[in-house]
Amino acid sequence: MTASPGELAAQTATVRAAAGYLRSWVAAQAAHRRVPGVQVAVRSGGELVLSAAVGLADEVAGTPLTREHLFRIASHSKTFTATAVLQLVEADRMRLDDPIGQHLPELAGSPVGRVTVRELLGHQAGVLRDGADADFWQLGTPFPDRAAVLAEVRRAGLVHARNEHFKYSNLGYALVGLAVEAVTGTSFADHCRTAILDPLGLTRTGTDLDPARAGEYASGHTGRLLGEDPREVLAQVGTGAMAAATGFFSTAEELSAYGTAHVLGDERLLTDDSKRLMQRLESVVTAYGTEVGRYGLGLELMTVGDRQLVGHSGGWPGHITLTLVDPVAQLVVSVLTNAIDGPAHELAVGLVKLVGVALAPRTEVPPPPPGAPPASAFTGRFAGLWGMVDVAELGGRLVLLRPTAPDPLPTVEELEVVDGETLRVAPQPGFGASGERVPVERDPSGRVASLRLAGVTHLPVEEFRRRSAMTRPGWGQSPSTSPPPPSR
Repeated sequence: MTASPGELAAQTATVRAAAGYLRSWVAAQAAHRRVPGVQVAVRSGGELVLSAAVGLADEVAGTPLTREHLFRIASHSKTFTATAVLQLVEADRMRLDDPIGQHLPELAGSPVGRVTVRELLGHQAGVLRDGADADFWQLGTPFPDRAAVLAEVRRAGLVHARNEHFKYSNLGYALVGLAVEAVTGTSFADHCRTAILDPLGLTRTGTDLDPARAGEYASGHTGRLLGEDPREVLAQVGTGAMAAATGFFSTAEELSAYGTAHVLGDERLLTDDSKRLMQRLESVVTAYGTEVGRYGLGLELMTVGDRQLVGHSGGWPGHITLTLVDPVAQLVVSVLTNAIDGPAHELAVGLVKLVGVALAPRTEVPPPPPGAPPASAFTGRFAGLWGMVDVAELGGRLVLLRPTAPDPLPTVEELEVVDGETLRVAPQPGFGASGERVPVERDPSGRVASLRLAGVTHLPVEEFRRRSAMTRPGWGQSPSTSPPPPSR
């Protein structure tokens, strides 16, 4: 079942109107978390409603990040590989239940040779993750080539029985990529370009590092080992035979376009039958008896609120990324960060939640009285000694939230416009200013000069910074104009 054209049009109009605030929220999160740079893209009903870049492509050089910078998207690659396989299955050139040894004769007679393509795509084959020597993830050794991958899986065999446990395996996906080459008679890169990238017009996406485009990549950055340690810029390297598992590069804008091809009803790459097969639960991931994730065929499965999402994360040395797709409601969110500790998951999930706030009120509030100013007359980012708050317009309504909270949803409260100088927080159980009036003062131009939330004055952020830098007798009083006391 898919959303109706009318529902999609209404959703897209609402998300489009909220895009300005979504960008502002991402920028606040990036600054608060001290992330070098973030690319973000949001699509609704196929329309690109937000594409933005904030921060730096290279923190050491001070290079501003743009929407065109390329990011290494790591395990996003698995979605492309699974898509290529399902296309070959649709064309009767491969079967999901084919033993991998059928396509890679070097594995004939080995335990790994009997695992199936389906088991490899769903991480149920029991194949070891990266090998006994995986220092390529430290950029200390080159990623393995075809011969090295095959030798490693022949040597180590399986670490679990088939279908015994979920066992995430990059080597398993490398095997699938080699099988695609065997079936098509072309390189993995050439096949993906012809079968996936070209049909979608993706010109800033590729299967592995392209040295000819070296100047287009956003730099990857280390973490800060201690709070004040500087970040270091990391080298860009190729991934050899592991490209099918982790080699791809792209932009948030192009990943969101690719994600749109995985919504139901869009059959440019795959039929809906194949997409449902990819998006169907294949593995429940548990750790010590607790569920920690779910996986389909080449896709992670995630629930955010009442949305059933599919997509994939990516963890590359210096780049952390995530793309989420609602295949029914046709919402796609892609977030790319260029630090090893980048909060791509938190930002992408937060954006999905904020879209949900825009589309559905958390509680009902009375409509504004006749003659009241428009909602936009109250919006802004305000600060006090206890932190920042945003008054934002989402879905044509005013909401209050804290833009630096790890999860925005628990901080969201609906606001009622009482009159031109007063807001009221919608009554609901809990802490905060629930049910209280929020007086608003304006400057001569009509802009909000302050608001009093729970009795505490909050100023526009720049004004708060200005006043905080000045000597003053006390918070909430006018800055002192008397000369400073003489030095002693």
